[in-house]
Amino acid sequence: MTKKLVIVESPAKARTVGKFLGDDYIVKASVGHIRDLPANRLGVNVENDFEPRYVIPEKKKPVVKGLKEDAKLAAEILLATDPDREGEAISWHLLSALKPKNKPVSRVEFHEITREAIEEAFSHPRQINMRLVDAQQARRVLDRLVGYTISPLLRRKITKKGLSAGRVQSVAVRLVVERERQINAFVPEEYWSLEADLAKKASARRKGSKSLIFRATLNQIDGEKADIKNKKQAQEILADLDGATYIVSEVRRKEVQRNPAPPFTTSTMQQEASRKIGFTAKRTMAVAQQLYEGVAVGNEGSVGLITYMRTDSTNLAASAQAEAREYIHKYFGPQYVPSTPRVYKTKAKGAQEAHEAVRPTSVKRAPEEIKQYLSPDQFKLYKLIWQRMVASQMSSAIMDTTSVDIKAGRSAQSMPYLFRATGSVIKFPGFMSVYMEGKDEGEVEDDEAKKALPPLEQDEALDLVKLLPEQHFTSPPPRYTEATLVKALEEYGVGRPSTYAPIMSTIQDRGYVERVDKRLKATEIGFIVNDLLVKHFPKIVDLGFTAQMEGELDEIANGGQEWVPVIRDFYTPFETTLRRADEEMERVELKPEPTGDLCEKCGSPMVYKYGRYGKFIACSGYPACRNAKSFEVKVGVKCPECGGEMVEKKTRRKRIFYSCGRYPECTFGTWNRPLPTPCPSCGGLLSLNGKQGVVCTKCGEVSETPSEPAVVGVVG
Repeated sequence: MTKKLVIVESPAKARTVGKFLGDDYIVKASVGHIRDLPANRLGVNVENDFEPRYVIPEKKKPVVKGLKEDAKLAAEILLATDPDREGEAISWHLLSALKPKNKPVSRVEFHEITREAIEEAFSHPRQINMRLVDAQQARRVLDRLVGYTISPLLRRKITKKGLSAGRVQSVAVRLVVERERQINAFVPEEYWSLEADLAKKASARRKGSKSLIFRATLNQIDGEKADIKNKKQAQEILADLDGATYIVSEVRRKEVQRNPAPPFTTSTMQQEASRKIGFTAKRTMAVAQQLYEGVAVGNEGSVGLITYMRTDSTNLAASAQAEAREYIHKYFGPQYVPSTPRVYKTKAKGAQEAHEAVRPTSVKRAPEEIKQYLSPDQFKLYKLIWQRMVASQMSSAIMDTTSVDIKAGRSAQSMPYLFRATGSVIKFPGFMSVYMEGKDEGEVEDDEAKKALPPLEQDEALDLVKLLPEQHFTSPPPRYTEATLVKALEEYGVGRPSTYAPIMSTIQDRGYVERVDKRLKATEIGFIVNDLLVKHFPKIVDLGFTAQMEGELDEIANGGQEWVPVIRDFYTPFETTLRRADEEMERVELKPEPTGDLCEKCGSPMVYKYGRYGKFIACSGYPACRNAKSFEVKVGVKCPECGGEMVEKKTRRKRIFYSCGRYPECTFGTWNRPLPTPCPSCGGLLSLNGKQGVVCTKCGEVSETPSEPAVVGVVG
């Protein structure tokens, strides 16, 4: 046989690559890894330089057999697995398993599945990069040493099935647990804001001149930052402002440039897909894989629509920049093209700069033009990637911003109150014509969201239209979403592009973390496991230590260190810690805890239990009596209708709500968390509304979000 054998990882990728290579090649898929450490034992020879003992899993033996037969007939073998450490290791495993004799074997690397990229890669084959293989092996061995020693220990010490620990997994759980503790310890504090609707003198005489009315916020009192703690203070200020004069004291105007965000890395793609289209990290990566491996697009046939989606680099190929600039010039105009291509510096620690960002393989394939060939999920993610890439190469937006200070007081000699208003006008939209980066909960709103102010001049007198006092309550830091947890891990230098999505899935599958209203909440078993690990394995769950290990793995890949000494330096003290933990770690009996109530059906004690959906209450007489009910948490607030204790409950879909603990005798309930402070207007029950406002369940009065919020979040 004179054909060349090309081995890729997936059947979809094989079809797309095969289309470009033609009849001289046969393209087959390894379907991921064909060798791995054994699932039922450690698989690492600690005594012999941590030698990995690889095996071919049963389900992969037919694949390997088929590839061996193809390799025997082939004139040459080209290993075209993914362009990262994992892909390099798969190529090495293929070479080790197939053992081709007297045949040339080469490694081929490409970052996008297009004709040009394939032809370029196959014209420059290379040898397997053993530094990358060693870095992958070191990570695999390191994770196995941690996971396969601590996990059995946890299962021996805690009476619950399915427990595990992991080098990055356990750090992620710790972040969620610590955030949950901050939320639980948080006590809401009352504060007030004061805004004023002001108008130019001309508009006061003309009804309907709303464009000349603007809103300002009380910023200072007697030169100090305004800090109104309660209703009494607010009323005193309102009384002092009765009949006050309002004078413009300063007007500041400036032109501000805003630059576009860089093209996507794996982590920023996951974050933005979560914010804008509601995708989990796992869903984002699954759809991105489809777009990378190839989609049938009309007469083009199957073609890869995006570059490789596991990357921590924001680099762009010069050809991609040139194509984007040409597209922008044609469809938006020359003023939207900056004088030189934009180049972004990668912020991620240990980023592989030789790689590219996640981008469309061709910006000429506009999302709407190929929408008919894509699934709804594929279209949403492709559009996001396309918009981000195009915007990253566009001109800056230009904003005209105005900030106005207004002094207020009863006389020209006494004006202790300073109100401030800010407005902005988009002078030139630039990249904002295509794309605006999303914001996480609690981040400051963008300047372009502010309304334009009417023309104002220094020393101009203004008319007061209305004063708007508003009661608020501080909120705890928000629970992590998958997006913000990925962002935190990346900022700490923990994990790598290929690990984020699996980690998000694992910590939820293990029951350590649950998704509640799209946010991550630590479960009781999550608290227990985390606290044991923090106490007995402080280094394993330490952010700094974990980030240091990631740095050493990067050094192995760069040729700066050998992998065996790195593992030995880790394992020697770890083994001592493991032995001590086995002796000293306390045993945790997760026995059903009595609630103090008796079953209304059979009279047996009711107990707390743990199930698939978390903690619940059940009869201790199970299975003879199957009485069960949802777990309730008292929130320290009395029911406004009957005076009973308000409790936190959870729907079957894990959405939290609050109801009277005397249900079904009293049916009062609300989706918003109740607050202990009564409504200042009617004395009714106040509850959190949205991100940090409040609403009265009796009179319906709603408070808006303050202009300078404290910590924003959701109380759970």
